[in-house]
Amino acid sequence: MADRIRRRIPSRETVRQRLTSVKAWELEVEPSSLAPRGAFSNADTDPTPKEKQTWKAYTLIFYWFSDILTIQGWESMATIIKIGLTYKEAIWCTLLGDFLIAIPVVLNGHIGTRLRVPFPIQARSSFGFHAAKGVVCIRIATALFWHALQTYSGSQVMAQVLTAIWPSFGRMPNHIPASQDIDSKTLVAHLLFWLLQLPFVLIPPHKMTWFFYTKAALMIATSLGIVGYLVHRAGTSGEIFNQRPTVDGSERAWLTVYMLFQTVCGWATMATNIADVSRYVKSPRHQIVQAASLPLVGLYIGAMGMLACSASRVVYGAFIWSPAELFTHWQATRAGRAAVVFAGLSFCLAQIGINMSANIVSLSNDLAGLFPRHLNIRRGALLGTLAGGWVMVPWKISGSAPQLVTFVSALAIFLAPIAAILIADYFVVKRRAVDVPALYDPRGRYAYWRGTNPRAVAALLVAVAPNLPGLAHDVSPGLRIGGAVYIYYLNYAVGFGVAAAVYVALNVVFPARESLVPRTVYAYDDASAEEGGEGSGGEERGEKGASEVRTRPDVLP
Repeated sequence: MADRIRRRIPSRETVRQRLTSVKAWELEVEPSSLAPRGAFSNADTDPTPKEKQTWKAYTLIFYWFSDILTIQGWESMATIIKIGLTYKEAIWCTLLGDFLIAIPVVLNGHIGTRLRVPFPIQARSSFGFHAAKGVVCIRIATALFWHALQTYSGSQVMAQVLTAIWPSFGRMPNHIPASQDIDSKTLVAHLLFWLLQLPFVLIPPHKMTWFFYTKAALMIATSLGIVGYLVHRAGTSGEIFNQRPTVDGSERAWLTVYMLFQTVCGWATMATNIADVSRYVKSPRHQIVQAASLPLVGLYIGAMGMLACSASRVVYGAFIWSPAELFTHWQATRAGRAAVVFAGLSFCLAQIGINMSANIVSLSNDLAGLFPRHLNIRRGALLGTLAGGWVMVPWKISGSAPQLVTFVSALAIFLAPIAAILIADYFVVKRRAVDVPALYDPRGRYAYWRGTNPRAVAALLVAVAPNLPGLAHDVSPGLRIGGAVYIYYLNYAVGFGVAAAVYVALNVVFPARESLVPRTVYAYDDASAEEGGEGSGGEERGEKGASEVRTRPDVLP
């Protein structure tokens, strides 16, 4: 162990070089790299080797526990009720919304388990070698904002934990101006939470499985404990199940549709870049469990939060949606403070979990894909958590810019077309036949026109256009857009459907024949040996052979 740690500490000479030269940060080119010598790749952007394909079906189930058992998941159903709907609509919006988004998750997940490449490399097949970078930048922006918000949510719970351990912490004098939207004790809690989170986000994806199991066990126990305690004290499940809707008629119907697709949009990010995760799954069959695990886990944690919110009205006289606010009512006694420590640390672990699985994995893969010469997954994770935790100033986003939070959610209007184009390209246009080594060649078959596939760009722009008025209205509610608001209520469905239809139509009229191959060319000779390879029209081929990377393409001139 000591030798392993010592090897990771750079020498004095290495530190000096890295402080004086950018070239010293360049990563060593892997002998197995598929990129030609005029380009660059690294071990983390290359296809996942067999020894790192460690995830199984149950791993993905617990992966979604890690993603969904969070503060935001806890508040999801209660939020739907808060805007004027009933518990029945909250249940259906959660269950159906998560099931609908699970469809593109499974389809894009299948691509990852077949090709074994991360999202930035996968996107080159449909958007082109260089245009894919723009798509990746959209995903990076989304991941940074969500990482900032999830980290700050964890910091607020950490403040309650510190107050429970040291009550004087809650009375810490504030030395920060009110204009900064944060006080001294919350800033200290944010620093401690970020430091606690740091070693976890540096864990490589193929070694995260133990964390998923641990978090799931703790959060299930914590959620059951909180709900059991509140219902027992209240003597009833509360009033929320008898609450009448505050809207009626068509307004109620459209509000239900809006919240349904808000649920869908909540996982638009993962539906786009799930290949970053699924490439570590052993078999394409294993990832199908996501179709059930995503909606069922979402229903569980949402129902727990709704029950706790309902019972809190009886116990404390008000509906309490936030776990951090709930914990403030437990600080008066020793037993209450002990409960805050256990439950609070569980929720801290929950926020770390979603940052690991939903934000840092994608963010680090995206950064490594954009800058493979200097960034691998570990460096990308460190840079991403620094930017998300501090540079983004998350307390400003959370406290004083609700329109910005709305805008981040509205990024789904860009992510839906991207996911649709990836799926349509693989399953319809290319008929599940991709030349994986060519994905690493900037002048190969996926260069299209100057590194850009005009069909994909056109489909993306056409699909985004119908939702732009609704996006503007969401950011500035005073803006009048008439009936266009109803299109935006269906934003994910509109963006996804239009993008897929336009992309397929453009490929029928203007086919990119140079990008088509009769069968998949894998990076490894035994890739998908268990399932068999794929050819035109989805025909299977399978040859077991040595697990060797195919030779790199010709050297670029």
